Amino acid sequence: MPVLALLLLLQQPAPPTQLPPSPIAKLVIAQGNNVTMTAQDTLRLVATPVDSAGAPVAGARVSFTGQGAYFEAQVDPTGLIRSGSTGAFNVLATAIVPGSRPVRELIRVTMVAGPAARIAVSPTVGSVIAGQRLRLEAKVYSRAGDQRADRVQWSSSAPTVASVRADGVLDARAAGTARITAKVGAVEETVPVTVLPNTIASFKITPEATEARAGDVVRFTVVATDRAGKQVTGFTPQWAFSPGQGMVDADGSFVGYEAGTYLVTASIGTRSAEATVTLKPRDVRRPATVVGRLPRTRFTTEEVWIHPSGKYAYLGSGSGGDVLFAVDISDPSKPTVTDSIVVNTRRINDVMSTPDGKYLVFTREGASDRKNGIVIASAEDPAHPKVIAEYTATVTAGVHSAFIHQQEKFGTHVYLTNDGTGAMHVIDINDPYHPKEVAVWKTDRPDAGRSLHDIDVQNGLMYASYWNDGLVILDVGNGIKGGSPSNPQLVSQFKYDLNALYRDVEASGGPGFIRGTHTAWRHKNYVFIADEVFPASGVRGAKDASAGRAYGRLQVVDISDITKPKSVAWYEPEYGGVHNVWVAGDTLYMGAYNAGFRAFDVSGELKGDLRAQGREMVHVNTADMDGKVQNTAMTWGVVVNPKDGLAYVNDMYNGLWIVRLEPRRRELTP
Repeated sequence: MPVLALLLLLQQPAPPTQLPPSPIAKLVIAQGNNVTMTAQDTLRLVATPVDSAGAPVAGARVSFTGQGAYFEAQVDPTGLIRSGSTGAFNVLATAIVPGSRPVRELIRVTMVAGPAARIAVSPTVGSVIAGQRLRLEAKVYSRAGDQRADRVQWSSSAPTVASVRADGVLDARAAGTARITAKVGAVEETVPVTVLPNTIASFKITPEATEARAGDVVRFTVVATDRAGKQVTGFTPQWAFSPGQGMVDADGSFVGYEAGTYLVTASIGTRSAEATVTLKPRDVRRPATVVGRLPRTRFTTEEVWIHPSGKYAYLGSGSGGDVLFAVDISDPSKPTVTDSIVVNTRRINDVMSTPDGKYLVFTREGASDRKNGIVIASAEDPAHPKVIAEYTATVTAGVHSAFIHQQEKFGTHVYLTNDGTGAMHVIDINDPYHPKEVAVWKTDRPDAGRSLHDIDVQNGLMYASYWNDGLVILDVGNGIKGGSPSNPQLVSQFKYDLNALYRDVEASGGPGFIRGTHTAWRHKNYVFIADEVFPASGVRGAKDASAGRAYGRLQVVDISDITKPKSVAWYEPEYGGVHNVWVAGDTLYMGAYNAGFRAFDVSGELKGDLRAQGREMVHVNTADMDGKVQNTAMTWGVVVNPKDGLAYVNDMYNGLWIVRLEPRRRELTP
């Protein structure tokens, strides 16, 4: 999305005015200059222009404009704020007396979670051993699923069996049962706990010693027996490790980030046992070769797509772009434009073909006649695609992303994002010359805070990147919830606290920064989701590449139980952001904005910090002097061509890069 250009434009100083001073001395904001409101509510700001004596100024006109939080709130000129999500942003109140200089006042608006509605207590332990201590954590959520920072009150129904401290530490005192309650106001959550008698006479960890690579997940279990040699079960030990960097979960799964020997410890009350794990370096780094280049300078370069033949690519354009390019890549060292389609738009953000390659669908945003939507083109001659139809009726505000999915039972459909409402639309293109809408679905949230950014559909399941609503999984034909293309059904949702996760971005660039769940990709039992994050303002006094940068995190969401998705691993670049991803085999390819093109090893079970584990395989800085913006990377994404195995990397500022990941070097020093 062209957010960086927008941010830089907003930073430009206003031209100097030659008008005389205003009779207005200041603007008095009735609510004050720091306003707090409940997310998904409305609030009207009131500003009174006064003179130096404090008297209202007659004939002054006041208007309000929002700065930032483009996906979280809307402010109209009268000062009415419609909040759609939690977050913070600025509102600029401007008062004008005709013929004099304007007077402005800045108001910070913070949108907080609504009242507490639900408490989630973890870990979920059914039984513990007498003498054991365990810390419980309680997270408080509003009805909308926004996390709150309330102080939780803990209590136990049987303190002589199991007591609980104010900080959530559970102390198992004697055999019996107790109910532990976490409470905030009238909202509470109670979990049953059984305390077992401590009959453990011996206890050990298995395996006692093992070897693996950095980043591999090693699972440890505890074997405990009583004095008679009978196995004791039903308890939850506490786990720890030293030295070095890594993590160990409550179930005994351990991952170390660096090579070396770790001591893993399990404890029950006063008893403990140890095991060792020795890790070798992951050794996945590989050299890369730039096979070919196709610089683009007229517009920025948006999405790239490879025709199923593997011989042609298609490039969208942005920042005023009105053209889709067809590119011959049969010789990847010499990519050549063979044709183009020019349409009424200022941005072609996304493009995809049907599985048989006969048709293309691409998106439009910014059309002069507001007839945006999608364009359908025949690609039966892939070098010279021709427009055959379009669909605009219900998506005139613009379509940011589109995904084509074909199912034997239902045929071929396009799943669209709606820029205006944040809804997901389903378009039947079984007759591509006559597309028709068959369904609309959206999250339960005010329009001001609803934004659907990207869509991935596999095996009849949709993985929708719903910005403030996180990852939303829908059944659109899989059958798990009885869904179909014309009747999408919610399967589950993974929502997380964007404001807390990117607190440092707000600290550096101010309120109103851009952050949200941007893209998703299903791979095995994981969904990789990437956040798009840009600061509200860049570095003062800087320009070009130094003025601003992207941020963001890639999360790995475990959907082994698809009704209960959970985050298990992450990657966050030291510099730059994360944008679009592609997975082929055990390799994840990523466009990381300022951080260039990246490729990662995602083999095996994934847990913890992927960058710290040494899983990065390749990095190419896609900046050169031949692009639209010289010597600056802004890598959008990548598509892997299954016919030649090459990575086709699209950079907004620098066009198309064709990259080969070479075999791992064998001459490394032991």
